[in-house]
Amino acid sequence: MRSNKFIIIFFLFFCSFFQVTSQNRPNILFILSDDQRADAIGAYGNPYIQTPNLDRLAALGTKFTNNFCMGSEVSAVCRPSRAMLMSGRSLFHINPQLTDIKTMPQVLAENGYVTFGTGKWHNGENSFEKSFQYGKNIFFGGMSDHFKVPVVDLRSTGGFSAINEEGFSTKIFTNAALGFVDQYVANAENKPFFMFVSYTAPHDPRSPDLDYIDYYEPSTLPLPPDFEVQHYFNLGEIRRDEDLGAWPRTPKQIRMQLADYYGLITQMDHEIGRILDRLQSSELLENTLVIFSSDHGLSIGSHGLLGKQNLYEPSMKAPLIIKGPAIPANETRQALVYLYDIFPTVCDYLKIATPDSVDGISFLPVIKGSIQATRNSLFTAYKNFHRAVRDHRWKLIRYPLLDYNQLFDLKNDPFELNNLTKKPEFQDKEEEMMTLLKEWQNKTDDRLPLTTSESIPFEFDVSNHKRIPDKHQPEYVLRKYFNE
Repeated sequence: MRSNKFIIIFFLFFCSFFQVTSQNRPNILFILSDDQRADAIGAYGNPYIQTPNLDRLAALGTKFTNNFCMGSEVSAVCRPSRAMLMSGRSLFHINPQLTDIKTMPQVLAENGYVTFGTGKWHNGENSFEKSFQYGKNIFFGGMSDHFKVPVVDLRSTGGFSAINEEGFSTKIFTNAALGFVDQYVANAENKPFFMFVSYTAPHDPRSPDLDYIDYYEPSTLPLPPDFEVQHYFNLGEIRRDEDLGAWPRTPKQIRMQLADYYGLITQMDHEIGRILDRLQSSELLENTLVIFSSDHGLSIGSHGLLGKQNLYEPSMKAPLIIKGPAIPANETRQALVYLYDIFPTVCDYLKIATPDSVDGISFLPVIKGSIQATRNSLFTAYKNFHRAVRDHRWKLIRYPLLDYNQLFDLKNDPFELNNLTKKPEFQDKEEEMMTLLKEWQNKTDDRLPLTTSESIPFEFDVSNHKRIPDKHQPEYVLRKYFNE
């Protein structure tokens, strides 16, 4: 009996030691899309979009239904979102250039990982160079024409190559990732890798590759349940995202945009499948932690909007799927998490120290199922125009420049259609959520006053607004969406 007990203790000690040695830590593949709504994946309950490879990941792993970008202080929401993701810091604690702070790949490199990046990096050249040992087909910017995205390579001697424009964005980023995998195998590398593949799809221009332009028939696609022809009050500004379609929004217009948006996603899904297949054929996939997410969502017809410069659920919520060793298969978690929680979660999973600078909370216990949530509420923000707080049922959006609130019962009104602030029976709940909002502001160092002597008109008037396409829109988009 004693000898059996000794064997068991020795076995547990050996397994524990085996798991934390850097040579046996899993590889990490982090795939990030751009502007992808959480519901734009088949596995998230959308039967109209084809995403077989993301669906496969979800079946093999765990998906989160309440993963959020915290927001932005600029109209290019992706830039601070990616800074939060890579630093683990919250919105009012970040430097978008990621200077003087360790990034996720930096920490992994210090713990024995080979780091490689390709695709979009919206946080400056210096932060990329300090974060990755290898990089190919890197795009420094927010958006570009998918057919001629300007990319550079990280030189082994430091710095970057001259700009090159070759092929469709989604393909060239995938090809760079495949090249890294092949080189990793050829070198018989004994260190695990961290591979960051950051697509620019499905961010506009809504111009899918040639094989995907007519992949979806617009008339077969349903409108978002929260579709409106126009937002009913002033959100503070009209950004370029909103100029991608004419006012009032029409069902035909939104279905056309959804068809192109879905086409971009389906091609990206195909390219993700190429990476997964290459890892499989190289006998690397089984020991690879795969993380898929997006930097935020997108309105694309919801509430009469097209962009992400608002705090409605479709804009701030992003998909999150995690698959890998010891990750439960075919599971769904409803916990409220932030994108910047991924950094400490990866550290927790690998049993390495999380930097003190990180604000995020590891949700690994949620993945394992030992707890249901790491926080009871979430706070989101956009410029000085909007602030919001939500728990698992209630959500309040505050508009300081309008002195206006929206209160939604997400349990009975998940599409945020029925504002309850005018109803006396919900006055206490509104006050309770306002108190919670102020607590979050204090906790996150948000100094915006929730009331102000400044004001803007309540009405959303676009009668004199002229739509002007930006320089990145190709002829396909100009002809289809700007010559209406």
